[in-house]
Amino acid sequence: MTDFDPAQHRMVSEQRWFEDFVLGERFVIPSRTQTSAVFAAFQTASGDTHPIHYDVEYCRARGMPDLLAHGFQTLVHTAPGAGLFPYIVEESLVGFLEQSSKFLKPVYAGDTIYPALEVIELVPGRSTGVVTLRSTVFNQRKELVLEGMQKFLIRRRPVQT
Repeated sequence: MTDFDPAQHRMVSEQRWFEDFVLGERFVIPSRTQTSAVFAAFQTASGDTHPIHYDVEYCRARGMPDLLAHGFQTLVHTAPGAGLFPYIVEESLVGFLEQSSKFLKPVYAGDTIYPALEVIELVPGRSTGVVTLRSTVFNQRKELVLEGMQKFLIRRRPVQT
């Protein structure tokens, strides 16, 4: 027999609750180079077949160096599940409430992007609170290409009896 406990098989060792978050705390999401496979996967998932995203000669004829990533293709890399955030709130997450974003600069095939989430607002309630995260994506040239916001409803720590 083994002492294995599936409940202890976690990506992070400690569960967090609303009151455990602090302003300025960052959650880095792994970087990713925008390869032709990423473009193809996004095309399949989105159904978007406009040539600006999938025909390099079409792009070059319009002055672009390579395929232009769809804005949502860049945005999708800010999904919290790509990092550790959802693992630390496995027991406390109630829901994903809101998302907004601004696409500030183009992302092309071959660019490497660096997404991150940062706690910018904490609004407590009685039994839950809203954690607002600023989402950012930089490219390999240190340019901010996307900035946005995501809000999550997180439970407060249960009262110990």
